[in-house]
Amino acid sequence: MPPTTPGVGGAFPPRLDLTGMRIDEQIAAGEHRGKVGRAWEHTGRLQHEFLVARGMTPSSSLLDVGCGALRAGIVIAGYLEPGRYYGIDVNESLIRAALVHELPLAGLEDRVPAENLRVTDRFECDFGIPFDFAIAQSVFTHLPLNHIRLCLFQLSRAMAPGGRFFATFFEAPPDTPYDRRVKQVVRRTWPERDPYHYRRADLRWAAETVADWDVRYIGDWGHPRGQVMMEYTLRSRDLPGGSLGERVQSRAATLRRRARSARARLSRRVRARR
Repeated sequence: MPPTTPGVGGAFPPRLDLTGMRIDEQIAAGEHRGKVGRAWEHTGRLQHEFLVARGMTPSSSLLDVGCGALRAGIVIAGYLEPGRYYGIDVNESLIRAALVHELPLAGLEDRVPAENLRVTDRFECDFGIPFDFAIAQSVFTHLPLNHIRLCLFQLSRAMAPGGRFFATFFEAPPDTPYDRRVKQVVRRTWPERDPYHYRRADLRWAAETVADWDVRYIGDWGHPRGQVMMEYTLRSRDLPGGSLGERVQSRAATLRRRARSARARLSRRVRARR
């Protein structure tokens, strides 16, 4: 088998046959839909309804992480104002399928310009606008933990303050021995290979060590294969050029100044009593 590269859309993302004209034949036949899982229309509507229920409006800006051929994107882009939907994916052939087949088929070419879709294996999402919402459906299920940390770091620089990122994952019960597989609704998952499972604490740690995320477990949201949902809310934008470590050091310096001021006040009160 040819080697594959971890990245957006899966640690081992499905590839269309890129030899000769076969790619165009596959796209025209709609074979790309089968490359991103079953229940194309149902799963797309499910994501759209979930986001609307959590406050997404037509004027919101949304980033679809692992957008593929726009299974959810077609529904969401038809709801959002033109130009407000963006997507990233590791798989160039699926982005091509979105541009040459799915968007024209739905009559949405004017709502999702080609520059709103990007092929990247490092979650690069600096489109020049702050995002109110982002979603990664069945992405973390294919990624090792450090790729998830990179995703959360990159998104923290693209989200608006208060912006919310929703990500699905396969959950491992907290008392599961680390080396055990876990039986999910339709398949088994692994701690060290695709498809991955994670504990809630794993994904909380991944977020809190790279950026200013508030993390909330949502859990069941009706996914047909049993993936559960985590919510990440950006507390504040990263300081320009500042890393999380630099912000921690700045906070520590502030606390030291306050401690010195408190000691000085206490010393003055003690002297006044003498």
